[in-house]
Amino acid sequence: MGVKRSLQTGGILLSFLASVLTVLSTATNYWTRQQGGHSGLWQECIGNICSNIPCQTTMALTAACMVLAATFSIVALAMGLRIRFQEGDLLRGRPTIVLLFLSGLLLLIALVGYAAKNAWKHDDFFSWSYFIGWLALPFSFLAGFCFLLADMIVQSTEAIGGFPVCL
Repeated sequence: MGVKRSLQTGGILLSFLASVLTVLSTATNYWTRQQGGHSGLWQECIGNICSNIPCQTTMALTAACMVLAATFSIVALAMGLRIRFQEGDLLRGRPTIVLLFLSGLLLLIALVGYAAKNAWKHDDFFSWSYFIGWLALPFSFLAGFCFLLADMIVQSTEAIGGFPVCL
């Protein structure tokens, strides 16, 4: 079962990268850069003075989606580690796959929603925290595909396990 273990290991590494990048993107205040300052999901900094951003629907939705995406990604990483290092093949990867794809979908919703809100501001430029969120997106989906392929190998092995066929 070398291919299954390789896919699971790849899924764990990609899930780890997605988790780290999503948490980093969510926690930092460099989503946009403007003249004399920068802002993120939580605070706006002008010069060296940072203040909390007043509650806006779009920002609250973006922040909630990012926090959920980070949480789902971390939980999926823990589940993937459990699947990979458990001795038996009793654990399946379906919940892990769902969480990784859901994390990617939430990332996509948050990033597109934030871009739609700030795209028309001529003096604002997207900064590195925003782009790190975009970088986490393919890692989340690729990790989900790795676990999906590994689960398909487990299913096919179970399906042909009772047949007297020499492969």
